[in-house]
Amino acid sequence: MHHFRYISRYVLAFLFFSAGLLHFLTPAPFVRIVPPYLPAPLLLVYLSGAAEIAGALGLLLPATRRLAAIGLLLLLVAVFPANVYMLQTHGAGVAVPLWALWMRLPLQLLLMGWVWWVR
Repeated sequence: MHHFRYISRYVLAFLFFSAGLLHFLTPAPFVRIVPPYLPAPLLLVYLSGAAEIAGALGLLLPATRRLAAIGLLLLLVAVFPANVYMLQTHGAGVAVPLWALWMRLPLQLLLMGWVWWVR
């Protein structure tokens, strides 16, 4: 089980790192899904991307793993409104099937569980 958790931690870190990097390389789709009631969408996209990268790297180091996991959990809670907004607006201009928009909501909970498990 320890070996599976070790590999799973690296997979999760890769996913968060990749997603964070995309926030900087192609920010437009992320900007579109920021709910309009939030200020400075591009800044929020960059901040969330940086948090994903920092959290991913933090998961890999034993000294920062727990703090990184808590940070990623808070980030997943913070970005949940974007998932709800995407569902409400049928993708917010991003081509995503409706079933996938619905699946993003419980997927956040699964990601949160995964983050907590690999901490």
